[in-house]
Amino acid sequence: MPAHPSTRHGWQLSASDAIQLQKDLAPEVILEDDLEAIHTVAGVDVGFEERGRITRAAIVVMNFPGLEVLESTVVRCNTLFPYIPGLLSFRELPAVLEALQTLHICPDLFLCDGQGYAHPRRFGIACHLGILTGAASIGIGKSRLIGDYKVPPDRRGAWSPLMDKGECIGAVVRTREKVKPVFVSQGHRISLETAIEYVMRCTTRYKLPETTRWAHRLASNTGRH
Repeated sequence: MPAHPSTRHGWQLSASDAIQLQKDLAPEVILEDDLEAIHTVAGVDVGFEERGRITRAAIVVMNFPGLEVLESTVVRCNTLFPYIPGLLSFRELPAVLEALQTLHICPDLFLCDGQGYAHPRRFGIACHLGILTGAASIGIGKSRLIGDYKVPPDRRGAWSPLMDKGECIGAVVRTREKVKPVFVSQGHRISLETAIEYVMRCTTRYKLPETTRWAHRLASNTGRH
C-alpha cells in the first residue's frame, strides 16, 4: 500500500471537478481477481459529528476466516466536501486515509460500507479507496444507488444481478433469510463472484458482514474504542 495514498489528488474540489476525476480514474479499476492469499479483512465505515462538520472514520481489522478483531482505529477530521449523492468518497475518504495511516496491520481486503462499481460513473467509494491504496476492495451498500434487479430468493447466499444500461454492475445478495438484501459490487482487484463469496464468509448471524458491523459501531460512536 502506498505510504501516502492521499497525495495522488487533492480533496478541495468543485462538484464538477470531482465528477471529472471519477471519470478519469474509473478506467483504472480492475474487475477481475488479482488477490494474494487473504489472511486479514477490514471493515471501513464513516460517521459524522457536530452536524457534519467532523468526519469520523473507523477501520476494524479482523483475521480471516476466524473474524477475530486484531486492530481498530477511529480518526476524526474536518469535513472538506459537502453531501452530494454520487460523490460521497470525496466527503469520506480523507478521514479514511488518515485512519489507514494509524494502522499497524495492512489488511489484505477492504469491505467498505458503500458502493463500489454500482455507481453512475462506476466509481463509488470502494473503487476510489482501492485505486488510491492499490488494495483489493468490495463495496457493500445497505440500499441501492442505481440499477434494476429482481428480488433474490429468500435463502442465505441467494443473489440476483444488479443491472444498469445492460451491464451487470453488482449483485443483490441475501445474507440472511427473511431480511432485506445488501448490494454488493466490486471495488478493485476482485471479481463479482469472489466479492460475493467474501461477503458471505464474513457474515455470521447478522445481515451485515462482521467487518461492516464492527466498523459501523465505531463510526457511529456506539461501540467502545
